[in-house]
Amino acid sequence: MTTAGLAAALSKMADAGTSETAQRVFASYYDQLLGGSSGTIAESDIEPLTDVPRLFEVDVDDDAAEQALSETAFLRLNGGLGTSMGMTGPKSLLPVRGGETFLDIVVGQLRAAREVTGSRLPLVLMQSFRTKAPTREALAAHPDITVDGVPQDFVQNQVPRLTEDDLAPVEWPADPELEWAPPGHGDLYTALYDLDLPRTLLDAGYRYLTVSNIDNLGAAPDARLAGWFAASGAPFAMEVCRRTAADRKGGHLAVRRSDERLVLRETAQTADDDRGAFSDIARHRYFNTNSLWFDLQALDRVLRERGGVLDLPLIRNVKTVDPSDPSSPRVIQMESAMGAAIELFDGAEPIEVGRERFLPVKTTDDLLLVRSDAYELGDGHRLVARMDPVPLISLDRDAYRTVDQLDAAFPDGPPSLLRAESLTVNGAVTFGSGVDVVGRVEIDAESVDGSVPDGEVLTGE
Repeated sequence: MTTAGLAAALSKMADAGTSETAQRVFASYYDQLLGGSSGTIAESDIEPLTDVPRLFEVDVDDDAAEQALSETAFLRLNGGLGTSMGMTGPKSLLPVRGGETFLDIVVGQLRAAREVTGSRLPLVLMQSFRTKAPTREALAAHPDITVDGVPQDFVQNQVPRLTEDDLAPVEWPADPELEWAPPGHGDLYTALYDLDLPRTLLDAGYRYLTVSNIDNLGAAPDARLAGWFAASGAPFAMEVCRRTAADRKGGHLAVRRSDERLVLRETAQTADDDRGAFSDIARHRYFNTNSLWFDLQALDRVLRERGGVLDLPLIRNVKTVDPSDPSSPRVIQMESAMGAAIELFDGAEPIEVGRERFLPVKTTDDLLLVRSDAYELGDGHRLVARMDPVPLISLDRDAYRTVDQLDAAFPDGPPSLLRAESLTVNGAVTFGSGVDVVGRVEIDAESVDGSVPDGEVLTGE
């Protein structure tokens, strides 16, 4: 291996108009890659995290909480296309409830927070080049969301994918877009620095910034959380939840033994020998919800001190250049996680929140659930569970992987799940209107001749 691959990659980035900051960040990760780094965090180097404050137990003054919320800007990550569900457009424009999309619900949550605070709270989107145009068109229906002096959105960077054998930029004439990849949401800091957004928000009168995924409908504006963060004096906070068996693969927080810093370890940063410890939810009890809080003064200072290059831990992802063709060449994507920056901020804090603040929609199983009567849009345009626990949904991957498949199977909407504990569907089954699921139900396509009639009550254990 030589640095010829790096020179070629940087030249390609320059030709594409990529910022000098993004090129420096890429070069930093490339050096790590050349040095043999895989970003692995060994179990022997960390200790489990304990004694995390719990939001529902901390004392927060109501007036101070409202004031803190009025000084908060909201940034949502909107770069995803929902490809895992067969989508080709922005995931945020997918209808979720009553025709309202993820974006519509997030906008509704922001409007509700504005009514509470009387402040012009800004919403900023981090887009990808693929989501920018259609999302901006959709935002035109919400002109009241724009705040003078604050950008409505910005586009995250893209970086060359590298051939696995010589770390040179891959060439794929059949679809040149596949030669590029997003560098993970750790690119947030590069983009913020280039845009000088922390200083822009400070100048506009805001003190705090909170960031989350746009498909996490639980991460609504929250005065109590804003009040806790302001009172804590922390420069950076991460919302965490207690891990369950369903969260074994999610990134978790830990304490690095060498300096007692908080660190985030993702699945891709875990050696095979440490998989058991990584998945041990009794040992590593807290997972990262990817909802972060920043003191804008501290964020601005750290970005300026480091020139926008935070040197976050490398995440080395190996894929095929064409995801639909497993025989296409293997490539390396160099990525980073925005939560990993927790180790760079002195006094950073985790805060345990309830599961109601973590409602991501990653699969059609999740989508069917949030579309069903197991949830409702409550006060503040928040998605609220009507039952505890909510049912476990498991749909046949071949028959229901895509949104189109899901919509075709439930043409009149989801069945009622208010009395359900779980719903498992094996094979392709079409559901009629007014279907009611009671208890633990498992359906095989053959046993129902491929369809459930209108008004059927499905009962199980």
